[in-house]
Amino acid sequence: MTSWRVTLPCTRSEAEALGEDISVFAALDSPPVLVTSEAEPDRPDQWRLDAYFDEKPSRSELALVVSLVPSAAGARPTAERIADQDWVTLSQQGLEPIRAGRFFVHTPAHRDAVPPGTVAFEIDAGRAFGTGQHETTTGCLIALDALKRQGAIFTDVADIGTGTGLLAFAALRLWPAARAIASDIDPVAIEVAAENAAINAVAVGRARGRVELAVAAGMDHLRLRARAPYDLVVANILAGPLIDLAPGLAGALAPGGRLILAGLLEHQAARVTAAYRRQGMMPSFRIVRGDWPTLVLRKRRRVGARR
Repeated sequence: MTSWRVTLPCTRSEAEALGEDISVFAALDSPPVLVTSEAEPDRPDQWRLDAYFDEKPSRSELALVVSLVPSAAGARPTAERIADQDWVTLSQQGLEPIRAGRFFVHTPAHRDAVPPGTVAFEIDAGRAFGTGQHETTTGCLIALDALKRQGAIFTDVADIGTGTGLLAFAALRLWPAARAIASDIDPVAIEVAAENAAINAVAVGRARGRVELAVAAGMDHLRLRARAPYDLVVANILAGPLIDLAPGLAGALAPGGRLILAGLLEHQAARVTAAYRRQGMMPSFRIVRGDWPTLVLRKRRRVGARR
């Protein structure tokens, strides 16, 4: 099989944030697979981005790749033809399984490596963000595991910006009697989530023990509003959208409900937390993975009540 590779240098922070920008390819019939790697082990901030296309990319597609890397502004990358390569398999070669609490997330290449006693999910690398490789997704999995260990019980769950569907699936494994809905602004992500649900034997639908899938921007969907209030909402997006969504996400929570927020950097945590405090949300605990904190907040029983 012949494919095409576009390579750009990038910084480590740009590489870590790349998964958040996969939506720029949403309009493409065949989006590229993005692979980031450390360029030189002795220079830890120098990374590279490889974008694999199954056909020669156009100028506009090359421009989309460049747009993902701010430090490469103005660059004119070229596409290199690669013969006899399966780019999906290639993209997974560097994706080692992830252990996050009781969860074990792996690609098909590690299907036989699942440790006994773990809650395993097979998530194929490719068209949507959220394979478990990024620190934000891992942090959310650890937060879910911690809530379960604390004895929390949830019956109505929403996963906003679901990507691959992984976080909604994980919540259902922990609380199998819950109803769950997973949404994403990217229609491709919802297609991927449906595929992953089938792979992992997660039932799709509106009943308890099933996940409902919806294409939506934030809370802007009839089904998301109709199913509120929730006692658990997970949102792994970006700091800016999380701040903008604070009234909608907090408003969709029942009193006492929990909110897991990720996709922000450490220096953005104070602003994000402040936005949710104004909506009656109180910090509960946080998970920190590298520069990426995951915030867990709880809605006050009575907004505006004296402390």
